[in-house]
Amino acid sequence: MDTIAGVQPMGETPVLTAEKPLLGSKLAKVLAEFIGTFALVFAGCGAVVADHLTGGGVSHVGISLTFGLVVCVMIYATGHISGAHFNPAVTVAFASAGRFPWREVPAYALGQVAAAIAAIGLLSTFTGSTVLGETVPRLGTLPSLGVEAILTFFLMFVISAVATDHRAEGQMAGLAIGGTVAMCALFGGPLTGASMNPARSLGPALFGQGLQWMWLYTIGPMIGAVLAALTYRWLRCDDEVTTSDAAGCC
Repeated sequence: MDTIAGVQPMGETPVLTAEKPLLGSKLAKVLAEFIGTFALVFAGCGAVVADHLTGGGVSHVGISLTFGLVVCVMIYATGHISGAHFNPAVTVAFASAGRFPWREVPAYALGQVAAAIAAIGLLSTFTGSTVLGETVPRLGTLPSLGVEAILTFFLMFVISAVATDHRAEGQMAGLAIGGTVAMCALFGGPLTGASMNPARSLGPALFGQGLQWMWLYTIGPMIGAVLAALTYRWLRCDDEVTTSDAAGCC
């Protein structure tokens, strides 16, 4: 939680004292989600735009690593504030597993979607590119839906492990989750775009193409994320289940 610095008299060491939040707790969480999701979409889709404008200068591997790295660093930057979901599917999955209050889901989702739209809007304005990182299925409809669900299952399973289980190494959450995003993008990108995130797909779809596929990039990730969260809750063999903010991502 943000605090106001209380400074000791001249000559003594300044210390930080918790007096009152600069922003309301709920507003701070939503703003943190906005910033994290904005960074995810701006950097990740920005890598796609840069690759297009430079004729392959970034490469598929570079794009995948960009998505993974931005998720990693933004988890460390905002995880202690909002839980770093950056993804409506992750937020819904945490709520479904009893790890996040349902009453806060709409505000989180609104912040995530608004951030994705703002990020793509600025990318389009700054670069003038017609390629904005759209996710379009290259397989049949049902196979693509299945791939998105499975990729998101992998992602949410890792998130559940490192963010909700006290036995896991919590300090490695950013690396584990960012690494999973990069891994899924490396092999899933050529198949479906490896969205795993309705907000990430909606931004480019509104400004470019692929809006007709948004149902696929919403339902697939939602199914995969919820199943993963419930599966890990069953596998953990631990009766400790609380409703709280949980560190998540993209």
